[in-house]
Amino acid sequence: MNVLPDIFYDLNIFSIVLRLVLALLFGGLIGLERGAERHPAGFRTHILVCVGAALAMITNQYMVDIWPSQVDPSRIGAQVITGVGFLGAGTIILTGRNKIRGLTTAAGLWASACIGLAVGIGFYAGALIGTILIYISLDLLPHIEDAIYRKAGNLALYIEVTDRTVFRTVTDALKEEGVKLEDMDFSRGSVLVQEGIGFSVRLRLPRKTDPAEIIDRISSIDGVTLVDEE
Repeated sequence: MNVLPDIFYDLNIFSIVLRLVLALLFGGLIGLERGAERHPAGFRTHILVCVGAALAMITNQYMVDIWPSQVDPSRIGAQVITGVGFLGAGTIILTGRNKIRGLTTAAGLWASACIGLAVGIGFYAGALIGTILIYISLDLLPHIEDAIYRKAGNLALYIEVTDRTVFRTVTDALKEEGVKLEDMDFSRGSVLVQEGIGFSVRLRLPRKTDPAEIIDRISSIDGVTLVDEE
């Protein structure tokens, strides 16, 4: 059910300009958050994806109007989603610590394309609400997530040490503090010190334990060259 006058939904100069401008604004809003976090796919990339998807749907609507019995109204949109999936895959990398990075950015690009498709076909309410929820998910929810994990006593660290003796000293120190080592992965990438050891560890802290104190405790051990919270 259309809640706006037909001029907003029919193909005309006004609706075309409106849809593309909205796609620019919505995609740019999501891209600003990614760019502020220094991700490679930022402001301009999200705008291009969103505007391009909107233009694809406008073109699709135009083709349906011209050849109503010969064009599948959903085909171009489906191809956009597939194409953006390949684009998003290019933002996903495996770091030297064997950690996957870029999944959120890839999801953001895919979501920007979906917003572009919605606004391009004239589904203004869906595009607006989707943009707001996606922005909240990217900007606000990470802070809530961190607070919940910290309150639950979870702490993920990447640590580099000079040799196995120091590694054992670190694990012994954590156990003395009452910290439970729940998961550990050794990095195959290069570390700061030749023949050093790099590993990621997920810790379960005792109640009311300050994570900063644990980090300081590990950092003070001789032979520990790096402690980084993940």
